Amino acid sequence: MISPVWLRSFCTLVEVAHFTRTAERLNMTQSGVSQHVRKLEDHLGQPLLIRQGKQFTLTDAGERLYHEGLKIIRTLSDLEKRVGEDPAFEGTVRVVSPGSVGLKLYPRLLNLQKQHAKLVIDYRFAPNSEVEKLIAEHKVDIGFLTTPSTLDEVSFKPVAEEELLLVTPKEVLEPDWQQLMELGFIDHPDGAHHAGLLLGANYPEFQNSKQFKKAGFSNQINLILEPVSMGLGFTVLPGHAVAAFNGTGQVKIHRLAHRVSETLYLGFHINKFMPSRVRTVIDEAMECL
Repeated sequence: MISPVWLRSFCTLVEVAHFTRTAERLNMTQSGVSQHVRKLEDHLGQPLLIRQGKQFTLTDAGERLYHEGLKIIRTLSDLEKRVGEDPAFEGTVRVVSPGSVGLKLYPRLLNLQKQHAKLVIDYRFAPNSEVEKLIAEHKVDIGFLTTPSTLDEVSFKPVAEEELLLVTPKEVLEPDWQQLMELGFIDHPDGAHHAGLLLGANYPEFQNSKQFKKAGFSNQINLILEPVSMGLGFTVLPGHAVAAFNGTGQVKIHRLAHRVSETLYLGFHINKFMPSRVRTVIDEAMECL
């Protein structure tokens, strides 16, 4: 394989047409330039220059090597530039989070993309177990979790708190235990976990969400409150999901005596380099949350 260093010396020599000035441009000795040319000739098995004292002309092989080699040198220079660049507002940033924080964060990041046309937001909604898996497998750049990660490959740090809220049909003004039992629970993928945290802290009778009759289920974060708004049951959701619901006038939001919040964690791969564009998205997320 031809050394790019020899090739750069040869192409520079052809352009400058002088050994001494080529050496000065490349911060080499004149003998070093001559040595690179000889190594190329030995490698290719044919002369590249016809020397005439301090001057030279190119052989046919030398002409071909110069024109093809110049393309390679320019490509390598462009590659060095592209690799060395770390733009803050260009490229794709892959983000994943549970639904509630996603409802809050995704529109904010889309507005950031709108301001910077070369920035692309790739956003996925997923439960905590899937979030940490995607981070560990290098399939996303960053993720947000509502529980600490259990995987060694995932580094995480607390960045925000999100309050859990009891949401009932609008007619229920001060829900007691009996009313909740009669209403039934609108379940969702994190329903048992959220109910355990909030209801367990406020209702002595609570043991687990299976005590309630199942009044419905939805795995679409923006639809969980639809059955509640129709009077079909109650649920427990994080604050961002409740705030994003269009029909808030049709439900009653209750902040109970013992308020409970989930900690939101920022997760990323422990061995992954953090490009500037990812740090840009993290900064925007921190302002939003």
